[in-house]
Amino acid sequence: MKSSVSSFLLLLTSFIWGFAFVAQSQVTSLLGPFIYNGIRMILGAIVLLPLFIPLIKKRDKKYIKSLIIDSLICGLLLALASNLQQEGITYTSAGKAGFITSLYILLVPVISLLMGKKSSTKTWICVLTGLVGAFLLSISSKESINKGDAIVFLSSIVFSLHIIAIDKLGKKYNGIELSTLQFFFAGLSSLIVSFFFERTTLDAILSCAWPIIYGGVFSCGIAYTLQVVGQKYTSPTKATLLLSLESVFSALGGALLLSERMSEKEIFGASILFLSVLIAQLPDKKKKN
Repeated sequence: MKSSVSSFLLLLTSFIWGFAFVAQSQVTSLLGPFIYNGIRMILGAIVLLPLFIPLIKKRDKKYIKSLIIDSLICGLLLALASNLQQEGITYTSAGKAGFITSLYILLVPVISLLMGKKSSTKTWICVLTGLVGAFLLSISSKESINKGDAIVFLSSIVFSLHIIAIDKLGKKYNGIELSTLQFFFAGLSSLIVSFFFERTTLDAILSCAWPIIYGGVFSCGIAYTLQVVGQKYTSPTKATLLLSLESVFSALGGALLLSERMSEKEIFGASILFLSVLIAQLPDKKKKN
């Protein structure tokens, strides 16, 4: 039962993140990555404060100290990954960025394997077929590799580390508490960097109000919190497969909101990815004695 709820929460997370790609693509020409992510993550923390304050009041000093340290780790990883991704989107297409980000499908089980955590043969097959589906969905034959792709790939590596960190640390704390503080640290660190390296006007920020609100309230406040809670009862590898559906929802968001048309190849790729995720969630057969 808990596993099914986790799967649903992670699926909902991927849905929200998929449409966030549409929001992110709307701000690249007006806002730098650090100011955009800084504002939206602080907004995400503010949204959770009414739930966070009553919870944290009940905790002792030892718990709070541990929570702050682990939230700082998660927050810095999240800030680095998000800012690399946003910077990369400036130089590459949203479709390619979506696919390259989804490489965490493969990176997470590889990193987990190096850490001594094995995945089943069925899961590895689903990972590989899922990557094929994501490639068909996101990459056109006319596109070539550029520096934006390399930057987004770096973000995928850091996102993988963030997913593993959430798997290790998320089970120790209430999801609301961890999410609120990781957003605060991620947002604060991004704003500090923005202050020194980016030039932003109030008019530019106000013109991007709706993408920022979506990114802050939904992508951060709601979706990342759902990720923390959802990962408590499933493996990081299966979690990444579910989260990879963001590339499917990103394509759907582009079709619905930006009037982009999906080709037969993209629909085929989305179908492969969806089936891979579905099969990965089926329980493994128990070995007979």
